[in-house]
Order: sequence, then C-alpha cells, then structure tokens
Amino acid sequence: MSLVSFGEGQPVPIRPKVTTLKIHEKKLRREPITCLTAYDYATSRLVDEAGIDMILVGDSLAQVVLGYDNTMPVTMEEMLHHTRAVRRAVKSALVIADMPFGSYHGETAEGVRNAVRFVKEAGAEAVKLEGGAQRVELIKRVLDAEIPVMGHIGLTPQSVHKMGGYKVQGKDLGGIERLVKDAIALDRAGVFALVLEGLPREVAAMITHEVSTPTIGIGAGPECDGQVLVFHDIVSLTFAPPAKFVRRYADASSLISNAVHQFISDVESGSYPSDEESYHLPKETKAEFEAIMRRKQLKAYSH
Repeated sequence: MSLVSFGEGQPVPIRPKVTTLKIHEKKLRREPITCLTAYDYATSRLVDEAGIDMILVGDSLAQVVLGYDNTMPVTMEEMLHHTRAVRRAVKSALVIADMPFGSYHGETAEGVRNAVRFVKEAGAEAVKLEGGAQRVELIKRVLDAEIPVMGHIGLTPQSVHKMGGYKVQGKDLGGIERLVKDAIALDRAGVFALVLEGLPREVAAMITHEVSTPTIGIGAGPECDGQVLVFHDIVSLTFAPPAKFVRRYADASSLISNAVHQFISDVESGSYPSDEESYHLPKETKAEFEAIMRRKQLKAYSH
C-alpha cells in the first residue's frame, strides 16, 4: 500500500489496484476474497474505499434500483449506464459488469460485441456470464477479445422461468453431477472466478476443491474462496424478506426514513432553514438594500 500526501495533514493510503491475477493469487494463498454489488457513484465509492476486492455491477439492479420483479427486463443500455457511474467512483476494486438477459443468448458474435461494449464504453474490467458448459464457446471467444470472464452456476436468476423459481440447486446426485461438470468446464475454459449461487454447502466445498479458479459463494456456504452479497441487502434497503444467506449489517432503510420524516417536520414547523443556514448580504450591500426597502415601504404607505 502506497501513501500519497495532499499538502498538510497525514498521508492518505492508496490501495494497489486489484486485478484478476491478484484474485487468483488470493486463492493460492487461501486468503478470503470479498465482493459486493454496487450500482452508482456514491455507494461504489464507499464500498471501494472500505477495501472490497471486487465490485459487481449486478443485473440485480433490475430489482433493487429499477423496481422490476426480476432480472429479466434490464437492458444493455441500463447496465452500461450504471457501470459507467460505478467505474468513475472506483480506484482499487476490480469492476465486473453483469451481462443482462438477452445480451449473449443468441449468436456468439453478438455476445462478444456486447462484452466489448462493457469494456470500451463503460470501463468494466471483466464481465460475468450465467450458465455452465453451454457457455464455453462464448467464454473462449470473449477471452480471445482480451476480456476476463467470471462464470456463474447454480441458482442462475436469468434461468428463473426454466428452474420454476428461485430454488436451491444440486440437491440430488444428478444435480450435483451436472454442477460439477459445469464447474470443471468453465474452469478449463479459463474463467478468472466462478460464482456459486444457491448450492448446498457440501457441494460448493467439493467444487471449490476440484477447480483451480476462485469460487465466490452467495448462499453456498463458507468453504468457497470468497463471498458476494447484494449491497442493498446488507444495509436493509430492499423491500422483500431477505434470503436465508443474507446477513444485514446496517439498517439504512430506517436511517433514511427517519431523516426524511425529520426534514418534513422541520420545514412544516419553520425550524428549517435557520438563520445560520441562510446566506446574508455583505454589509455594504445590506445598507443600500435596506434603504431601498424603506423607500418602497414609504411609497406604499403614501398610496
């Protein structure tokens, strides 16, 4: 960690830039990897400055920011817009853009073009794709375009209709076998990290042991190489009951609600803004202004 001085006061610590290579090295050293979603400048800056390893501009912004029922409707343009905002805020964390539903499900060339857009137009440093062995060809093509890829298997929200809802995956031997095959296929394809979502702890532990790529769990137990959660979930800014794996670290919902209620009360009571919170005329202008106002009042009285 280097130090940068801004004149007087103590030097400000600057974290080294996190890269995909450093993420892989953390697995080799058995150091836990941290990741959170973020979708705007303010939260991304706070998350980055707190020391997170990776920031995922997740397609979960569909629900927690845009108010959709699920991730399916969010568009490329919406994802690009939010990725740009995040990238402007982040100095150290690795920024990963989630490719939305429909942006890579057709022709391989289209998927590559959209991945390139995230890097060229929005500043992303990697992209995330949902799906197992069926994504191998696309992943290799995206890697050929010099773009790192994060994989994602298990409970994949873009497959919610096919899965019949948000259900834990790999609960029987057939499901476990499919997940292991998918994980190995993505590992061999060259993903730099692999999200394991909604898996039994035992299955996630086995996959983490089997693959060389770092595994990032969300609802997959503590044996994964790292963990990711949705920022809005950990600060209680969502309006649905939390999933079993969500741990809430703060109650930003109450904090914001209380602040707004207090503001309304202060305005209605006349206590805001106070004289100290108001701007005033300079002394020389104030004397002239008061003289003008007195003349106006005299003129009004004469009529």
